[in-house]
Amino acid sequence: MLEEAALEADLRDNAFGGRRRATRPPSIGAEVELIPVGLDSRRPVPIVSGDDGLSTLPFLRAFAARWGWTETASVYGMPNWLLPDGGTITFEPGGQVELSAPPFLSASALLQSLRATVRPLLAAAREHGIELLSLGIEPLGGVDDVALQLPGKRYVRLTKFLDDCGTGGTRMMRQTASFQVNLDWCDEAPARWRFLNALAPYVTAIFANSPVYRGCDTGERSFRARVWREMAAGRTGIFGCANDPVPEYLRFALDAPAILIPQEHDGWLPFREWNARGLATADDWKTHLTTLFPEVRPKGFVEVRGADAVQAQWYAAPVVLLGGLTYHAPSFAAASELVGAPDPVLLERAGRLGMRDERIAATARDLFALALEGVTALGAAFICPADVEEARAYYDTYTAQGLSPADDVLAEFAMDGESTADRSAGVAAD
Repeated sequence: MLEEAALEADLRDNAFGGRRRATRPPSIGAEVELIPVGLDSRRPVPIVSGDDGLSTLPFLRAFAARWGWTETASVYGMPNWLLPDGGTITFEPGGQVELSAPPFLSASALLQSLRATVRPLLAAAREHGIELLSLGIEPLGGVDDVALQLPGKRYVRLTKFLDDCGTGGTRMMRQTASFQVNLDWCDEAPARWRFLNALAPYVTAIFANSPVYRGCDTGERSFRARVWREMAAGRTGIFGCANDPVPEYLRFALDAPAILIPQEHDGWLPFREWNARGLATADDWKTHLTTLFPEVRPKGFVEVRGADAVQAQWYAAPVVLLGGLTYHAPSFAAASELVGAPDPVLLERAGRLGMRDERIAATARDLFALALEGVTALGAAFICPADVEEARAYYDTYTAQGLSPADDVLAEFAMDGESTADRSAGVAAD
């Protein structure tokens, strides 16, 4: 049996960065997810053998060859690619394409890396009849329209678990996409953890762009956020009320069902139960941690997961928001005071109402303004003026107006003056 004290020490040293010395200046990374659909059909495009002849694997292989990417094997039956700057391209279970950029000491270097990969990729995909959507959820199809694309053990078992819990988790795996920002702990893990968990509702609201599902207005500004809440089953949410985050996260991890440990007739037991039976190994523990999906995830660095997928023209906005508030000490202090304690109820409101909630909108404006001040003070060594101005343009277009890209999506899907809300019956229950 694994001793809980040893598991707590493992979390403290590894997940919460206890063994890593803070980098000065701190580094910042990002993960970008894109949803492939047919340019004409608007239907999801599979990795291989689509009904209409479209598939992403041949296209990506050809693109990778032109751009000098190195193809590598994955355990999930589909290839990955290693990019020259250390980034990777991988597939998600529904066929979503994910770019994971390496950490950079400069936010502008990160943004340059993201744009240099994604913009030509978007253009090349269109030449092959594929559009790579930057939306939080695929807006037209239902979950049954997207078969599991990765056949490895992890996703087969995860699918079985999620099917037992309801449709929310399966939608999460196969239809959602996000923009994740990765930050250093900087020797301040408890303060970072508490702040970023409290910030999560505002990240969700500011970047919400998934109000439409199956062609209908869902009544949610970020239906992706709702899908994650529906997944539940002890794997999602926000934390950070305790002074020491590690025991709290340890309880969360131990209480979550262990999806990947073989089981026969005992159902989906919590990891602590398998451990009590002496059937869990250290490798099982490490793998189990990767099946937890909180809004803020400790991975040796801190992964902020609350934003819907962001269009390439606005990549600077989430990077500035998270980098400016986290790495500029005065902005961090002011923002920590502004957001207060982590609030799960506010997280639900942020996904449902977004910037339509006056309290959320007012605080979001103040937070973004602090972030812009913060990155400006960090200077050109962290971010160039042009990238600050891109983020400011996002702020002026959306946040300062009490809007998010969800408003654009609703306008796009409103047809002939008919309210999409009139066509939304049954979406929530489906």
